[in-house]
Amino acid sequence: MRYQIKYKVWLEKDGEIIMGLGREKLLKEIQKQGSISKAAKELGISYKKAWSFLKAMEKRLGTKLVETKRGGEKGGGAVLTEEAQKLIKEFEKLVKRFEGVKKRAESNG
Repeated sequence: MRYQIKYKVWLEKDGEIIMGLGREKLLKEIQKQGSISKAAKELGISYKKAWSFLKAMEKRLGTKLVETKRGGEKGGGAVLTEEAQKLIKEFEKLVKRFEGVKKRAESNG
């Protein structure tokens, strides 16, 4: 019998989500766009929702993940901190491990 294994991976602290696939996408899109607003638009979520995700992640981790510049004549912007980049890399490693387990399990099934 052929089947597919499905799973979701996320990181929690004290029962609250720190990082999941959606939040990872948000951080990566902020990195790509250089803007929280543009990243939110690209992902189809409101700026308010994106901002609340970021603030919740930062509060739970106790560290800044995004440095922002206010808008103005030359426009604002956002860049990921070193901590955010490390978080993305660690999360990607974890997801890759789960993918390996999934593939092995499916091929043995």
